[in-house]
Amino acid sequence: MQDIKKLLDKEVNFRNNIDELSFKKPDPLLIASRYKDEYISLICALFAYGNAKHIVKFLDQLDFSLLDQSEATIKKELKSLYRFQTNDDVVNFFFTIKRLKNTNQLEDIFNLGYKKEHSILEGIDFIIKYILDINDYYSDGYKFLIGARLKRDKKGSIKLIGNSPYKRYNMFLRWMVRSDNLDIGLWKNVDKKDLILPLDTHTFKIGQKLALLNRKTYDLKSAILITEQLRLFDPNDPIKYDFALYRLGQEKIL
Repeated sequence: MQDIKKLLDKEVNFRNNIDELSFKKPDPLLIASRYKDEYISLICALFAYGNAKHIVKFLDQLDFSLLDQSEATIKKELKSLYRFQTNDDVVNFFFTIKRLKNTNQLEDIFNLGYKKEHSILEGIDFIIKYILDINDYYSDGYKFLIGARLKRDKKGSIKLIGNSPYKRYNMFLRWMVRSDNLDIGLWKNVDKKDLILPLDTHTFKIGQKLALLNRKTYDLKSAILITEQLRLFDPNDPIKYDFALYRLGQEKIL
C-alpha cells in the first residue's frame, strides 16, 4: 500500500494546478471555479453526468445571471436542454436554485443535516429534501437531475447497500469544502476529513486496479469503503486523492 500512496501523492502534487482545468482537459469544475458561487457550483455538479467535454460545453453556454432575474424572465430567456433534461426541466431547475438563493445559504441548509454526528450523508439528504420541497415540479428528467432522498432502514439509518454513491453531490462538497489550486473552498463549517469520495466509473475502476476496493458493486458502500482506504493515506484530507484518481482513469494512464 505504501507504493500506492507514493503513486497517488505524486499524482496529487502533479494535478494540483489550474492548468488541469481547461477545455482541452474538461471538467465541470472549470465552469464552477469561474464564478466561485455555491449555487452555480451546485448547478454545475448536478449536470455533471455523461461525457466531460459535453458537460463543460453545456455549462459554458448557461446564463447564470438569470438566477438574479424574475422567474418570468427565466422562463422567457432560458432556452436550453441537456441529455435527459428538457427545456422545461432546466427552467424549473433554475426556478428551484433561485428560490434557494432567496431563502438561505446552501451551506446552512447542508449543516442542518450535517451537524447530526458530522454526517455528510445526512447533509446531502437534507439538501435534496429542501430542493424537492421548494419546487413541486416533477418529470423524469428533473427527478434524475435532483436525485432521490437516501434510502433508510427500519431504524431510520441511511443504507449503504441499496443507495447510489451520490457522486455529483459528493463532488460538489469536495469543491465547496476543500481549498487548493483546484477546489474552491467556499464553505468553512464542514470538516474535509468527513468528505466521501465522489465515486464515478473512472475512480471505481481505478480503485479496483489499485486494490483500494475489492467490491464489484458500484454503490454507496463502495464509496464509503474506498474513502476509508484513502483515509489511511491521509486521515485529515482523504478526498484530496479524488481528482488524481479521476484523471488516472479518464486518461487511461493505468
